[in-house]
Amino acid sequence: MINTYAVITGASQGLGKSFALELAKRHLNLILVGLPHQGFSELCNELKRKFNIDVICYETDLTQINNVIQLTNWINEKYPVSILINNAGIGGTKKFDEASAAYIESIIQLNVMATTLMTHQLLPNLKKQSKAYILNISSLAAFSPIGFKTVYPASKAFIHSFTRGLYQELKDTNVFVSVVNPGPMLTNAEISKRIKQQGLWGRLTSLDPDKVAATCITQIFKRDSVIVVNPLSWLFMHLLPIWIKLPLLTNAIKRELNIIKD
Repeated sequence: MINTYAVITGASQGLGKSFALELAKRHLNLILVGLPHQGFSELCNELKRKFNIDVICYETDLTQINNVIQLTNWINEKYPVSILINNAGIGGTKKFDEASAAYIESIIQLNVMATTLMTHQLLPNLKKQSKAYILNISSLAAFSPIGFKTVYPASKAFIHSFTRGLYQELKDTNVFVSVVNPGPMLTNAEISKRIKQQGLWGRLTSLDPDKVAATCITQIFKRDSVIVVNPLSWLFMHLLPIWIKLPLLTNAIKRELNIIKD
C-alpha cells in the first residue's frame, strides 16, 4: 500500500482528523475531504512535512450528490486507493416537528447517501489493489431509536446494516469491509459540555477520538469486521430491551436539548 492512498471524509476535525494523523504515522498517503472554508490546508501541510507523505486536501460539501460524483471521478482518474474511511456525518438534537426540511435532508444525504455513493464509486478502484479496506463510521445510536434524535439513529442503523451486508458480499475479494459504532466523542469544549449534560450515559459512552482512530486502524488490518471501542456501552445497547433503553436514552437527550436552548 506504499504507493496508494487512503481517502478520509470529514477529515478537517474530530475523529476524521484523528484518522488522518493515525494513518500519517503509518506513512500512508492521504486524500483528506472536508467542507470548504474549514482552513484544514494547514493540517495537510503539517502531515506532509512531518511524515514525508503525499497529502491532498479536497474541499467540498458531500450533502450534494453531484459533489460526491465529481470527487470520486477525480480520485478514480488520478489516484489508486487502498483505504476508504467514510467518516463524514451529521448528528443533531432537535424536536422532529421543529426541524426544517433542509435539516432532515442534510442528515440523510450526508450520513446515508454520501457514504453509500462514496463506497459504490470507489469500489472498482479499491478492487484494483492487492489489499484494500473500507471502514464505515456508524454509532451506538444505530442500536436503538432515540427521541429528539429521530433521524440520526435511523441513518446510523442504515450504515451498520449496509456495511455488514457489503462485508458479506465482498468477503471473498481483496476488499475487507469494517464498521465501528462509537459513542459520543470529546472533540471540543461544546460537545464535551453536551455529553456531561447527558449524565451517566454520557460518561459511560464518551470516547477520546485519537484512541478510537488508533484502535480502528489496528483492527481493520487485523480484519475485524465489527470494531468495538467501548465494550461496556456496546453490551448495554445489545442486552437492554428496547422498552428500557428507549426512554433512558430519550431522557438523556432531553437534558442535552435543554442545554442547547440555554
